[in-house]
Amino acid sequence: MSSINTNNGALVALRNLSATSNELARSLNKTSTGSKVDGPRTDASTFSIAQNIGADLKAFDAVQQGLSAGTGINAAAIAGASAVSDLLGGLKAKAIAAANPANTPEQQAILNADFQAQVEQINTIIGNSAYNGRNLISSGSQSVSLTASVTGGQQTLANAAAIGGIPSLLGGGVGSVAAAEGMLTAIDAAALVVGEALGTLGANQKAVEFQTTFSKTLADAVTEGLGDMVDANLAAEAAKLRALQIKQQLGGSTLNIANQRPQTLLALFNT
Repeated sequence: MSSINTNNGALVALRNLSATSNELARSLNKTSTGSKVDGPRTDASTFSIAQNIGADLKAFDAVQQGLSAGTGINAAAIAGASAVSDLLGGLKAKAIAAANPANTPEQQAILNADFQAQVEQINTIIGNSAYNGRNLISSGSQSVSLTASVTGGQQTLANAAAIGGIPSLLGGGVGSVAAAEGMLTAIDAAALVVGEALGTLGANQKAVEFQTTFSKTLADAVTEGLGDMVDANLAAEAAKLRALQIKQQLGGSTLNIANQRPQTLLALFNT
């Protein structure tokens, strides 16, 4: 039935054109943002999951910062322990020289002063082997715990506080031949302490490096999974966008044709 009150063809064409325009708008949004999920109205469940995963990625960043701080703390301790080890070699040479009975009192005094200065240097190095206020080799230092996972797991950096006692162990100096001979034994004992400490600190470093690599790998995997979930296929979306633009043009033309239908009825009355 033909009617001028209700143009069914125009209503259908308008409804289809409106649907195409809405779909075109969504496609444009995906193309411009690169994401196929722009909010809960698009896909509530996927959006909610993506938000939670995004929060996990921020947590991974925080974990990486903590592990980086741990790397710095341990690296400072290794640098200090290595410097102490180097100085012990020089101190042993001084002690051997001071153990020579042929030394004059003046020579013995010079050797002892040099020895004491190097011991003080060790003390300074130990005190300065800190990062962010944490020192693993000073006397009485504590092990340091780091947050190593987004679930709150901990990574512990074992302390090497025994190194902190070396200056006291060598505090007697080499003021006499007998003192110098006794100091050789003390220096050898100190070298063992440093060797054990370097082993502990080396184990710390390997553990932190492993955890850092694992955390980064896990974060990359989560990032890839999130991308698969929410990233738009831009190649497919571009093709779809072009098709929708053509469909929109055709819909507009169809609506124009439908709107002209009442004119056909007017022509009947003009005859």
